[in-house]
Amino acid sequence: MELGFVGLGRMGGNMVRRLSRGGHHCHVFANTAETREALAAETGAAPWPDLPALVAALPRPRVIWVMVPAGVATGQVLEELAGLCDPGDVIVDGGNSHFKESVARAGMLAERGMLMADCGTSGGVFGLTRGYSLMLGGTDEAISRIEPALDTLAPGIDAAERTPARAGGPIAPGEQGWLHCGKSGSGHYVKMIHNGIEYGMMQAMAEGFALFASARNEVVAEDYRYDLDLAAIAEVWRRGSVVSSWLLDLGADALAANPSLDLYSAEVAESGEGRWTVEAAIDQRTSAQVLAAALFARFASRDADQLGNRFLSALRNKFGGHPSLSTKG
Repeated sequence: MELGFVGLGRMGGNMVRRLSRGGHHCHVFANTAETREALAAETGAAPWPDLPALVAALPRPRVIWVMVPAGVATGQVLEELAGLCDPGDVIVDGGNSHFKESVARAGMLAERGMLMADCGTSGGVFGLTRGYSLMLGGTDEAISRIEPALDTLAPGIDAAERTPARAGGPIAPGEQGWLHCGKSGSGHYVKMIHNGIEYGMMQAMAEGFALFASARNEVVAEDYRYDLDLAAIAEVWRRGSVVSSWLLDLGADALAANPSLDLYSAEVAESGEGRWTVEAAIDQRTSAQVLAAALFARFASRDADQLGNRFLSALRNKFGGHPSLSTKG
């Protein structure tokens, strides 16, 4: 299919690469001319100097995918596109927007006859090769219009990863790597909860490895002092253990390269989704104690210098390319 793509950062640029390799023709825009020209030269995409030029170049009805930072930037891009596009065009917000903002923006576009899909996107810098897990909200019409792009961006069906209950049976919703979650806002709502869970999983791993590190000198009795090889523990857990996971794989990689993790900052950033998850839990009167504790642990990391916090920073750097390196590096 032919589509526009706005925002060519770590995620957006790789999504254009994956789409182009899958036979789609992308029209691209980024604020930096060097960025869009370089990606166009690499992928065969058509670069445009501004949004009006990109919109004018696309065949109707248009599909335009937006991958810019959540908040003000996304709002500004969608407002401008709303003034440039025509009824029947589809606009996809693939960033980490708050689901309530997505509901409002979909309503604004619907008043003008346009369609919006809110797409929670997970996969980080590995999405180019692994594919992206995509969680979508919007009308059936909006999702069906972008289905060819979803099929290319998502990992697809891997028979080896199917659960025993699904093996040999029909493809279940979500198995192809993307899911139409429901009405507008639901895609970003599901992605928000995903990121809250991510906080909790990362925090549990970080606390466990912090305990291993402190066992070297923080025990009650000398007989129970252990000098443990953290990288080796991560490696053995990767093979057959109940806690094996992609996050553990990334942690093992970080420990193998830098056992003390001193190249990573002990201050762990939080980009908003974990906070929104806890706010949603409060609004819905639903207990989310682990997720809330993980969020507050990130706040506390601003005043601590512990291996556990550096482990969290290492994981964020590994899966998302987030700038988590210490000034020591």
